[in-house]
Amino acid sequence: MTPLFKTILIVSIVSGVIVIALTSGLVLGLKNTPSKYNDSEEEHVVLNSYDNTEELIKKYQVINPTTVNEGIEKRIQNRLLTGFENWNRGFKTWKEWGSILYITESIYNVHGARLSLADYQRAMDVSLQRATIIMGDFHNMLIIDNFCAIHYDFISNGRKSKVMEFVEFNEDSTHGTYVKEGWGSVKDDSYYGLKYFQSDKEKVEEETQTSTLQNLAVPKFIEKKDDYNSGYTDEQNQKLEIILEGFDMWNEGIDAYLDWVDEAYDKDAKSSGINEVERTMEQYKEEMEQLFNERTIKKIDFDKILIREDWAAIHYRYRIESGTDNPSEKYVGDKMQFLKFQEKDGALKIVASWIQ
Repeated sequence: MTPLFKTILIVSIVSGVIVIALTSGLVLGLKNTPSKYNDSEEEHVVLNSYDNTEELIKKYQVINPTTVNEGIEKRIQNRLLTGFENWNRGFKTWKEWGSILYITESIYNVHGARLSLADYQRAMDVSLQRATIIMGDFHNMLIIDNFCAIHYDFISNGRKSKVMEFVEFNEDSTHGTYVKEGWGSVKDDSYYGLKYFQSDKEKVEEETQTSTLQNLAVPKFIEKKDDYNSGYTDEQNQKLEIILEGFDMWNEGIDAYLDWVDEAYDKDAKSSGINEVERTMEQYKEEMEQLFNERTIKKIDFDKILIREDWAAIHYRYRIESGTDNPSEKYVGDKMQFLKFQEKDGALKIVASWIQ
């Protein structure tokens, strides 16, 4: 099976675009099916205001809210909510919204594939006619300075799922608050179909990054704590240290990692994986033991760690060093995770985890 015959799953960057297109044939030459987003001219009204956040947040609920500071954080919050609303108004509305939310230099890392604005739009042109997507509520909207991590519901052809994204924003007097770079979901089989849309420049940039990660020495994360500390309070620092220690224990082996799980997680904590099935800690530990037996996986780098109040969101890189189909190549992938912390019996514990 060639890469172009693999299933394509395209998930957008920053609420302005979310698409899921499931295909079993060649990317080109697909027969388009009718889409609910073929809206009429009368319905084509683009929302673009920074003054309606309170109105929109009643429509798109944030189930686990955290503080959003005045300034750029408030403007990012508005762009996220406005993006959801414009998406649900129809395809033509989304298309015009894209020219507001993104600039020509914006980069999209979609399921591991690095795409320029033009390449991303080409991928959307193929995919948007293939699905009916409705944006739902946010489980989390964690915004710190010019970065955000979001975890939200969407409904594709009647089926509800969850998606995670990390986004770096920028702003200026010409464009307002816009996406500089985004990461929409993690690398999976969809990556091979999306590579079709990459320009030579994006392919080279992605291959250079992958080569660096394939050869990166496995770090001692706790020793790099200052690299990830963004002026954190003592309480935030405590959460950061728990996260970094977990990565170090993972790289030491299954026994060290399971000991860390017993220490860091509350005994009644729940963990949800990419299949969205909730697991107890005992079930989670059994799965990890099986995974360690099948493969050698090293956690090698963070793209971002965001911590505020009870919540942390992390985006990190891992490397499979054995157990892959091609043992001569170290497979590099990424994961996104949201963690909830609480004081339990006088100690700070992880009480819930969601990972994709």
